[in-house]
Amino acid sequence: MNSELEALEAKIEQVVALVHQLRAENDVLKNQMAAAEAERLHLRATMTAARERLEGLVDKIPEDAQ
Repeated sequence: MNSELEALEAKIEQVVALVHQLRAENDVLKNQMAAAEAERLHLRATMTAARERLEGLVDKIPEDAQ
C-alpha cells in the first residue's frame, strides 16, 4: 500500500511539473503571438501608407503619359 501511494505521489508530482512547464510554454507562445500581431499591424500600416503614396504619385502623372 505504501509503495502504491509513493508511486501515485510521484505521478502526481510529474503531472504538476508538466502543468507548470506547459503554462510557461503557453505564456511564451502568448507573448510571441502578441508580438507577431503587433508586427502584422505595423506592416499593414506601412503597406497602406506605401499604397496611398503610390496612388498619390500616379495621380500626379499627366494623362498623356498614362
